[in-house]
Amino acid sequence: MSLSILGARVIDPSSGLDQTLNVHIDNGKIIALGDAPAGFTPSRTLQASGLVAAPGLVDLSVALREPGFSRKGTIASETRAAAAGGVTSLCCPPQTKPILDTSAVAELILDRAREAGYAKVYPIGALSKGLDGEQLAELVALRDAGCIAFGNGLSSFANNRTLCRALEYAATFDLTVIFHSQDRDLAQGGLAHEGPTASFLGLSGIPETAETVALARDLLLVEQSGVRAHFSQLTSARGVKLIEQAQARGLPVTADVALYQLILTDEALIDFSSLYHVQPPLRTRADRDGLREAVRSGVVQAISSHHQPHERDAKLAPFGATEPGISSVELLLPLALTLVEDGLLDLPTLLTRLSAGPADALRLSAGRLNVGAAADIVLFDPNVSTVAGEQWHSKGENCPFLGHSLPGAVRYTLVDGHFSFGG
Repeated sequence: MSLSILGARVIDPSSGLDQTLNVHIDNGKIIALGDAPAGFTPSRTLQASGLVAAPGLVDLSVALREPGFSRKGTIASETRAAAAGGVTSLCCPPQTKPILDTSAVAELILDRAREAGYAKVYPIGALSKGLDGEQLAELVALRDAGCIAFGNGLSSFANNRTLCRALEYAATFDLTVIFHSQDRDLAQGGLAHEGPTASFLGLSGIPETAETVALARDLLLVEQSGVRAHFSQLTSARGVKLIEQAQARGLPVTADVALYQLILTDEALIDFSSLYHVQPPLRTRADRDGLREAVRSGVVQAISSHHQPHERDAKLAPFGATEPGISSVELLLPLALTLVEDGLLDLPTLLTRLSAGPADALRLSAGRLNVGAAADIVLFDPNVSTVAGEQWHSKGENCPFLGHSLPGAVRYTLVDGHFSFGG
């Protein structure tokens, strides 16, 4: 399909472009910005006056739940939800069943993602077999099968020596390792941030040091091994300060935060709503302010949904017995626009943190609107509101924002020049 998008405000953060232009697409690529090439006659035109055209969003953590947990979500349902949120490229973590530690599982995910066609999927392979932290997974084979990075989630390695050897091996092949830094012993049994709210509610706490102790260790091992590292789902102001110091020393480290950590604090737990049960936990207002400043300054270069859909029953038990996680990918853009509404970021900077920033962090060919690039584009209306949940595509309804009126609305999402949402 050939397409001309006419009269949109085109924002490409990577090039600094921000002006009203036409975008011309053919064979899945952007062929011109501004005037159409000589002789080009599109098979379709889209009048986009009043809309913003931006690079399709890049989400570094979207649990697709397939294979193994289809009651919570499928590749088709969750990539469709992602497209509704403006996401064209996403990374899926290795916590599937079976674990994403073999080429067969990676190939299954990629095949089903291509069949669905809603978004481009980049698997994150398990760093250790079975995520048990004992033996290194077949990293090179997983890379060759399509995995773009490797991590162990919140599952700890058996010991620091084994972890160090894993990082050295990954560095040898220039592989990216994703860290979720949380000390197992300090976090064990915890349900909420260790502080006044947890004490008032009688919930066992997870101290800030669960993150910072593990993060300090991980950064030292990164420095020793020389591995390229990405730190995911940071939650504390002190944690992002450690990342800032590491970057100042020249370490090849990047970081992301979950969007809900930039909006919510542990005070949301006051009514024991399991919708706010997440791991790592929501922390204090001071931590949220520290995360926001790190996003503003670019120390944290990526905002992700950390989408974790659950079936209804998973959130119906008493707080401590519920499964952690929020289903939020299809609200990624409207929720993120609240940061512009609050004056934290201007729109081009926000779009950087949602597109070029995460793409650069994991070296993905995404997040840009330039001639010759894939036509992965989100078109949204910044002047209307989205009522969260009015239309819902994810199988997981475990979202505390349902019913809220959020700024902006995704109108169209294009992947390789084809409409995956709207149109």
